[in-house]
Amino acid sequence: MGFNNEECGRCMKREQEFFKGCLIGGAIGDALGWPIEFMTLKEITQQYGSRGIRDLKLFPTGKAEITDDTQMTLFTAEGILRAETRGHEKGICHPPSVVFYAYQRWLLTQGYPRVQDYEWVYDGWLLGVKELHARRAPGNSCLSALISRKQGTMSEPINDSKGCGGVMRVAPAGLFYRKEKAFKMAAEFAGLTHGHPSGYLSAGALAYLIASIIEGQDLETAVNNTLTELEGYDNHEECTQLLKQAQKLSKSNLSDVEAITLLGEGWVGEEALGISVYCALKYPGDFEKALIAAVNHDGDSDSTGAITGNILGAYLGLSKIPPHWIENVELKEVLIQIAEDLLMTYQKDEEWWERYPGY
Repeated sequence: MGFNNEECGRCMKREQEFFKGCLIGGAIGDALGWPIEFMTLKEITQQYGSRGIRDLKLFPTGKAEITDDTQMTLFTAEGILRAETRGHEKGICHPPSVVFYAYQRWLLTQGYPRVQDYEWVYDGWLLGVKELHARRAPGNSCLSALISRKQGTMSEPINDSKGCGGVMRVAPAGLFYRKEKAFKMAAEFAGLTHGHPSGYLSAGALAYLIASIIEGQDLETAVNNTLTELEGYDNHEECTQLLKQAQKLSKSNLSDVEAITLLGEGWVGEEALGISVYCALKYPGDFEKALIAAVNHDGDSDSTGAITGNILGAYLGLSKIPPHWIENVELKEVLIQIAEDLLMTYQKDEEWWERYPGY
């Protein structure tokens, strides 16, 4: 079960401003980094100038396109909400399995054929959002794991992948669950497709960090508490080391490019999280500067942009995000609806059941 709104007096940021900020912020970071995802920094500066890309690129649709990062974030949220509905209606539920079926719906949007045994999962409102059927460089680990129709777990990993495809999609878990539960749930969601500890522990850490922010913790405290929680899990060392290094570098005199180079390129979970935490700690009050730093490097620009946007969007709120970025990002209305529903947690009426059936 998620939050009971009557029990949330201590959750200082449990309101639409910060839920919308988290999801819209992540989508903006994703869209900012998407045009340069596979470019080196040298190529980026050659095309966009010495300071790199600094604004959203609008496509022929008139919008800045999101990628698989935001697509899968939306389906993660849908799975969480359908699991909550099932828990209320049936009294029992295994959320990772419900999220797994949500990812099967995402797989369908990527052009993979319907499977007879899964015919019952191909419903829900997100499948009707035509923009989600665009293929935007989905990750191989996600695709191969989901195509196998096997559910990986932390105790029985499906592969040894630690790609950032696990961490980049779990922000909704940090919004929906209490921090005490958010880590484990997000790690299980990531473990469905990513079997290396750094692939799923980075996801757990991000969700715990976001849940701590929503609880009202300042950013530095939230990172410290996330480290404490992380260290309670086996094989945490890679993630812990990168997060501590990110903390240290955020207080250094190095340029953003120099600091991010020391943290890696972000293609794997712990590096993507480390780079994003560095950018958030470096510019805790400036969403725009943090995102520009997060995407202008040699690595996985859209994922590090997305995660940074999730963190700072939750921390600063929607009103601190440049309005033209909010207006120009693809699927703004869908993201706002999902954010409102994550805050609501559950509603017993026909409209809710149509969006999030719980069978």
